[in-house]
Amino acid sequence: MHRFSLLLALQVLTSAIVVNAAGVSQLSAADRNADRIQPYAKNQRYWQYKGQPVMLLGGSKTDHIFLADDLEAHLDEMQAVGANYVRCTMSQREGLDLKPHERLPDGKFDLEQWNDEYWKRFADCLKWCDERDIIIQIEVWDRFDYTDAREMNYWKISPWRPDNNVNYSYQQTGFQETYRDHPSRDKQPFFHTIPGSNHYQKKYDLIRHHQERFVDRMLSYSLPYGNVLYCMNNETSTDARWGQYWIEFIQARAGEQDVTVCTTDMFDDAFEGDKAEHTPIVFSDVQHYMFADISQVNSRNYDQTHWDRLQWLLAQVNRHPRPSNHTKIYGSGYKSFGTGGPEDGIERFWRNILGGSASSRFHRPDSGNGLNDFAKGSIKAARLLESQVKFWDITPQMELLSQRDPNEAYLSAKPGDRYALYFTNGGSVGLDLSGAKGSFDVTWISVSMGITTQTSANSGYRPAKKTITGGSVVTLSAPYKGGWVAAIVKR
Repeated sequence: MHRFSLLLALQVLTSAIVVNAAGVSQLSAADRNADRIQPYAKNQRYWQYKGQPVMLLGGSKTDHIFLADDLEAHLDEMQAVGANYVRCTMSQREGLDLKPHERLPDGKFDLEQWNDEYWKRFADCLKWCDERDIIIQIEVWDRFDYTDAREMNYWKISPWRPDNNVNYSYQQTGFQETYRDHPSRDKQPFFHTIPGSNHYQKKYDLIRHHQERFVDRMLSYSLPYGNVLYCMNNETSTDARWGQYWIEFIQARAGEQDVTVCTTDMFDDAFEGDKAEHTPIVFSDVQHYMFADISQVNSRNYDQTHWDRLQWLLAQVNRHPRPSNHTKIYGSGYKSFGTGGPEDGIERFWRNILGGSASSRFHRPDSGNGLNDFAKGSIKAARLLESQVKFWDITPQMELLSQRDPNEAYLSAKPGDRYALYFTNGGSVGLDLSGAKGSFDVTWISVSMGITTQTSANSGYRPAKKTITGGSVVTLSAPYKGGWVAAIVKR
């Protein structure tokens, strides 16, 4: 048995059959967990849910999805275009009425009491996503929630700030009144509360007590649901032992309830590829990082460079095969840190899914396409492609392309059987079918519209081949400029 499969089995191996006091057999833990989200048994680079393989695709108007107004209608909007994947940051940055902790009449928070509205929204989100078979990827902590950098002022109104609660002082905790450095500089004691980690001090145990209460509260709602993945941080650069502590905490709580969970952490420097300092810890540690989230490769990287770094990261993760997720794809707003524009987000989405990733989700506006028309078109197009070419059955086969300019086209295939060919902005390439006999049907799908397209010489579009014959190199041309994907399937 593969090490990763063994790890999942050990999570639920309390006994093959449980017998109650009356001697009546009950469902084993393995049976109770069969429908939960987990790596696909036949290809562990992808996910399965309710026993079936599933590609996770998404886009939404916000990241802290459970705090969104009109959430149920927004989930319906996602589902209508084929989205089944949301990001759920356990946000601490909302207005004073949407903090996790109770706010007292004098305006201060009590970290020993809970804000019912915050947790009701979380409970509703879990229920509604479960009803729609939407997978939720929780992010427990986000370093930007505890900073005043770049005029964010989130720490200023945080319940965790000593001025704002009745539970502790600056002297007791070592907190400061303000944190104006970018959180990547790791100055915030909130992330130093784990014994043995960098910068830990004994007095931080008081902070950790309340952190553990928060995570326990979250898990009391989420653990019963089988559609939840757990990521510890948003783009962290903190000592990895911080995230590992929370991974072990969540795994232990899940074990107490005999449920399986999949855990990971998201490191900030994935965009650097083979020069990354922190991300490589994910590659071989399958006990903590049961899947990879390499979302940060979707910033700062463009065109062919994005594909090349993505492929390098996937190759490292797949030495111990696990799903690799992208819970956020930048591509809007032209932000200085490297989002690019809407078209860059679309290209990254398609390179991710043809490159061998298990999920692909557009980041919220204005750093991503969210669920705008660009995002909807691509998600619908991907589902049309999936109806003919299953992503878990194909792998990148770029060596089969010729006469290709950089970033012109990308190919994933099960050679001789089915091919998925993506053009970023029109173009023409050679596809080597010399080892593939027989005829193949070609279905052209518009990435912008999310529909299959019939073309003819009289339409103003380039005539697109609908049938090709194997045995040689075949030239394939996109019907027109813009994004296109072709499903090429043997008859």
